[in-house]
Amino acid sequence: MTKETIKTPDERYLVIKGRLWRCSDPSLPESVYQEQVKRLMAARRKVRDAKASGDEGQEREARQQVDHAKRALGERGPVWWSDGEPDYTQCKIENTPYAEWYRSLQEASE
Repeated sequence: MTKETIKTPDERYLVIKGRLWRCSDPSLPESVYQEQVKRLMAARRKVRDAKASGDEGQEREARQQVDHAKRALGERGPVWWSDGEPDYTQCKIENTPYAEWYRSLQEASE
């Protein structure tokens, strides 16, 4: 992970450019995780290729494959944690309960 990409203390999110992005479900078996990451990367390449060719139908299908892989990884769809906490995916970190934690990190690095 780069300096600008960190995980929240509960390891539910990555912080990227001040926004929260849900992490993969840590309870997935390693083999399932690796297979879904391979599918995700292949689907992303298909999106790139479809965009380059201008084929909207292929792009739509490839984006569906990306969505399916991300859901299988737990990065989209129902949350993988069970404590009832809401999903803050794509939220600006300053608008979430992680704001104070993140500010303290920024202050410590100054």
